[in-house]
Amino acid sequence: MVLSKSWKVGAVAALILSLAACGATSASEGEDVTLTWANVGGQEAEREKAAFHDPFTEETGIKVESVAFSNLIAQLQKMVESGKPVWDVVHNVPYVALKYCGELLEEVDYSDFPDVFPENTTTDCTVPAGKFGFVYAYDNEVYTDEVPTELADFFDTETFPGQRVIRANNPRGYLEMALLADGVAPGDLYPLDIERSLAKWDTIKSDLIFVPAVAAVQQALVSKQATMTMTISTNLGAAFDAGATISPVWDITFWDFDVFMIPKGSPYKDEAIEAIKFALQPERQIENAELGGNTPVRTDIDPATIDFEGSTEFNPFIGDDRGELILFDSAWWAENLESASESWVAWQAG
Repeated sequence: MVLSKSWKVGAVAALILSLAACGATSASEGEDVTLTWANVGGQEAEREKAAFHDPFTEETGIKVESVAFSNLIAQLQKMVESGKPVWDVVHNVPYVALKYCGELLEEVDYSDFPDVFPENTTTDCTVPAGKFGFVYAYDNEVYTDEVPTELADFFDTETFPGQRVIRANNPRGYLEMALLADGVAPGDLYPLDIERSLAKWDTIKSDLIFVPAVAAVQQALVSKQATMTMTISTNLGAAFDAGATISPVWDITFWDFDVFMIPKGSPYKDEAIEAIKFALQPERQIENAELGGNTPVRTDIDPATIDFEGSTEFNPFIGDDRGELILFDSAWWAENLESASESWVAWQAG
């Protein structure tokens, strides 16, 4: 059979397009691959290098370079719009993915992963990584005869006088806690009534210390500038280990999870998936937790069996005396983070 010239040209073009498509998501044979893994930097980057990156490189030969992001969404938008994403894996929170799934982030095929994730922790563009709590704590050297036992006590400055330290730039958790303390039932929280929450915060505004980051929360507790706080559980553990004389209040506690995601157009999507699958192996998750990271999100890992570095007193997933646990509504925060943050900052300035 004689093939026409036009058929030959078409076949060659199709082959080239097919090869180009393959090359767009995975390395060419023999290519020396280095994945770029973006996270918040600092201790998290050090932990992930030890627990995930170095063992992955040793097993696969694929190198991993860790970089810290400063403005995640803006950086993602710029690199995706340019058609030249320089990150292959991002470790952050899920509400970013819910808002930008398919636009700035690749969709994930869950058939590649084991069915070991808690309900409501998977999305089309993310894989759960670890979990943590948002916990209320107080200085046990200041409050001795009568101690806080419920969320309402945080807002009772007559019975429990003293400065409270909270983050200035992120209202997540604070809006929910104030509404619960004001009598809203957990099942009726969302959509959040921001105006009502800020009115509750306004009742103790003169007793609040606003700080820009979790590290400053820790410093205020250790130095006894503040006698109460609400913050991330791992931050409380670090403060305790640094000398803060604090105890948790197990009334109603929120929990959340962080996620792995892949920027849209990553040239090494297939390798990124392999790196994420590796990081989710039980031994990798446990080592990360033992180095000070979040509690493994996998349901087949018992947190009580992990030799965590430092105190576990503030870990809401260990023990049966941790009160009621509520998962943050990431879908609500995906839609409302910007407006809620603007209201939070404007209230502070008012």
